[in-house]
Amino acid sequence: MCIMTNNINNIINELDELEGQRLSRYATPSGQGIRRRSNKISGSDYRQAFSLDVDRILHSQSYTRYIDKTQVFSLIKDDHITHRVLHVQLVSKIARTIGRFLRLNEDLIEAIALGHDIGHTPFGHDGERYLTTLCHDHGIGYFLHNIQSVQFLDQVERKGDGWNLCLQTLDGILCHDGEIHNQKLEPFIDKSFDRLDKEIQDKKFNPALQLTPMTLEGCVVRMADTISYIGRDIEDAIRLKIIQRSDLPAASKEHLGDTNGTIVFNLVTDVIQNSHNRNHVAFSPSISEALKTLKKFNLDQIYLNPKIKTESDRIRTLFQFLFERYLNDLQKDRRQSVIFKGFLKGKNDSYLQGHKPEEFVRDFIAGMTDQFFIHQAPENMRPRVHSFD
Repeated sequence: MCIMTNNINNIINELDELEGQRLSRYATPSGQGIRRRSNKISGSDYRQAFSLDVDRILHSQSYTRYIDKTQVFSLIKDDHITHRVLHVQLVSKIARTIGRFLRLNEDLIEAIALGHDIGHTPFGHDGERYLTTLCHDHGIGYFLHNIQSVQFLDQVERKGDGWNLCLQTLDGILCHDGEIHNQKLEPFIDKSFDRLDKEIQDKKFNPALQLTPMTLEGCVVRMADTISYIGRDIEDAIRLKIIQRSDLPAASKEHLGDTNGTIVFNLVTDVIQNSHNRNHVAFSPSISEALKTLKKFNLDQIYLNPKIKTESDRIRTLFQFLFERYLNDLQKDRRQSVIFKGFLKGKNDSYLQGHKPEEFVRDFIAGMTDQFFIHQAPENMRPRVHSFD
């Protein structure tokens, strides 16, 4: 056993040395990974810090539930429409491609990318809006999926112990904010777990607060988040006949093209060219402006399109109904309720004593898949599958 431990440690040291030779001076070496509890990896474990984070995220229950979480389009019988699980894989691939050219830590990039949307509610951003109103009205701050992603991975998973992920991974997840448009991002390096906790608390009560990742890897994932969804959402909308390709704004087509493939290629190429050997990640001004134009088009023509909002009232009502029902079950100590049997059962004292009943309800609902959420409701209240034909 001692010989095996020594051999593994030698391999880890060799990998760390190779990183030092290969990575950019602006990259985050694996040896700098910091955890809340014991920074040491077991002697029988050959994985470097951020590689271990990737494995822990992949094996989390929250990651498994990505498979039935809305990306943009809900309640549609079409197996080729993007779901959340594909989105995070696309973010990971695009971000790692950029990171490879910039000589950054691809393990850290992958960990942030795969974990960044784990806190998303059922029914995507619409569900997030409904839940944030309920959370605020019940005095526990606004609900934000990036904060909830950290909450699941750090405090809910593994019966309340969390996965003890590295600070750099959790920070990148918290700060991904893919909806905010940035032409340039430079990391805010000086962070700690105390600062992470403060940023979470501050943003929970001030959603407009803008946060910046502490690593260049986190900045890359934030850019890649936008790159991965902007063209893909267009292709899905065209498939569903919500828009036509000819509808795309000329200003964006001129610089980015009019297909997902060309949009991704042009954006990734531009980021690499404008970020290589620099302490920031950036688009060129012209590409940034074209992307900004395209994001506004997507917002107006796709995300706010009434055609995809036909079941919004039912879904909003269900969020209210379930939130109040579970909260009432907790207050009345109804131990046969699904929130006791399917969520709180087995949770440790740290989680149970460290959260309010309203926070239990928030965590339970946020973790639901679309179908599980629907099946919690009486049949006459359930939203219907719809068609855009």
